[in-house]
Amino acid sequence: YAHGNQPIQHMVYLYNYANQPWKAQYWSRKIMDKLYSGTENGYPGDEDQGQTSSWYVLSAMGFYSVTPGTGEYVMGSPKFKKTTISLENGKKFIIQAPLNSSSNVYIKSANLNGKNFTRNFLTYKDLTEGGMLNLEMDETPNKNRGLLSQDKPFSLTKN
Repeated sequence: YAHGNQPIQHMVYLYNYANQPWKAQYWSRKIMDKLYSGTENGYPGDEDQGQTSSWYVLSAMGFYSVTPGTGEYVMGSPKFKKTTISLENGKKFIIQAPLNSSSNVYIKSANLNGKNFTRNFLTYKDLTEGGMLNLEMDETPNKNRGLLSQDKPFSLTKN
């Protein structure tokens, strides 16, 4: 894995398609922690049209656009305890992960607008309608969450 090679930056999120979403959570966080820092070496590779910084910004919020054009954002592990996205329509989409820490990188459970949320992706509609995504983070992976076919992101090959 060469993170500085932009065409493969989505690869860590592919675990969401392979019944191992906890590995996407682990590796997305590991890459952010190891490859992005406030030092002269803290930014990997070159910057082709903002791809590397876009990867970090989206990943730090806890999701990434693996398949642009589908309207889906595949989940990873957020870096922050709270992120507020202020939308052009005046609404806000808030991601809360109060137990988030350097060791609590796994999504134990989630709810979206007060309802149980098991999908491994958010939709553009989820984001633009505004609302609240609550993530219960833990240091142990939940290997039972997000494994049903409806929990997986878009793929031409669902099996």
